[in-house]
Amino acid sequence: MRKASRNVGMYTLTHKSRLHKRTPPRYRPTRTIVTRSQSSSSGCCFHKLPSEVFDMILDKLSVLEISVFSMVSKEITRYVANYISTLAWRNKMIIQSFHRSTCLEQRFTIGRYRDLGLLFKRCTLLLPTKDRLKFIFSKFSQIPCFMLEQCLTPDCIGFSSYGVFLQTLIAGWDELECNRVFSFLCDLTNLLQKTETVITGKPGVRWYQELQLRLFCRQVLLDPWPNQPDCQFWLTQLLKPWPMVSQAHLLFILYGPLRPEGILGWQDLVERGLPHGALWDLARAILLLFGKPEVKDWTTNSMLTILEEIIVIPQPWHVENVARLLVLCGSSLCYTVLASKAVNGRLLEISRLIVYIILVCEKDGYHMSWAVKLVQQICKVFSSPPERFRFIQQLENMFSEVTREIFEFSVTGEVGQLSVV
Repeated sequence: MRKASRNVGMYTLTHKSRLHKRTPPRYRPTRTIVTRSQSSSSGCCFHKLPSEVFDMILDKLSVLEISVFSMVSKEITRYVANYISTLAWRNKMIIQSFHRSTCLEQRFTIGRYRDLGLLFKRCTLLLPTKDRLKFIFSKFSQIPCFMLEQCLTPDCIGFSSYGVFLQTLIAGWDELECNRVFSFLCDLTNLLQKTETVITGKPGVRWYQELQLRLFCRQVLLDPWPNQPDCQFWLTQLLKPWPMVSQAHLLFILYGPLRPEGILGWQDLVERGLPHGALWDLARAILLLFGKPEVKDWTTNSMLTILEEIIVIPQPWHVENVARLLVLCGSSLCYTVLASKAVNGRLLEISRLIVYIILVCEKDGYHMSWAVKLVQQICKVFSSPPERFRFIQQLENMFSEVTREIFEFSVTGEVGQLSVV
């Protein structure tokens, strides 16, 4: 019995060993998903490098290359942000001299600030807007050529470089973020306080502050944007805090004609007729605000009010300048202004303007059929035939009066002093 039990035990063990020695099932590879953060932490070799060696690598890269490299991982982004915050890197890569004489040097400087805008845009992607702005502008707030009334060099390209940097930085940001940028810049530069000081003063008295405000707003906020909607947004932000009279004053400061010595030509518009090009920027700004229906909070009444205020700053303009501005603003705005005057019974004023519009068309090479069509449209504003006849009669009398004035002033040699609104 004992032997039998032993044999059974031996058989059992032998059977089990044979079972274990069977061929294992065929191997089937399984797919595993590795996230970007896991691959960067496990496979990226940069975190194993000493910080000194890593800095040496970054020192060999251009600003644009660093901006691309900063998007590799969160860890690299944080390291790059710390790296570009060092005083040594800022002194080396952030140009602070903007008084360059050659075009090649100017292009290099502006190109560098375009690359810097891209770098700071990419390495702060993970931060909230408020923190991004604090981090970015803390690196540039102490540059004198970026601040209002701090640089006296006439050919400084500091504002232009600043504008290219800002445009590259916030390109693609939504309206809410851009509103925060504007508020941040206003606090940083005291823009609203400086604007109020200029627009509440007598035109031309603070000529240097006027010019600085114009250069900063044009070169930093307005001109860098190639698309009209972006420029509309910033111009609206600049005008919105002020009443209509101050808006007209500010619009003239930003886009009014400049004299050869670089100051605003306030009195030139009063004393004599200016050439076509002198009023083009102002007409373009008016069209930017009122030529597109999608601009918020701007109505026909707003446009008429601002135009009426502009043409009496600092005193009523020479009629030829008013007529030229209306012609440059195009058929729709020109008709709206003249029709409003016709409805209010200002026949003498509208007749004089139409006569000078016809003179401007002749001087500047516009087709006379445009002026004829304009008069025909104005005639339709009047509801009854007697009103239309009175308008045509007033227009004929004004033609005779202006012709006589031109002849008399041409004899005395004072044509430039002819007619003020």
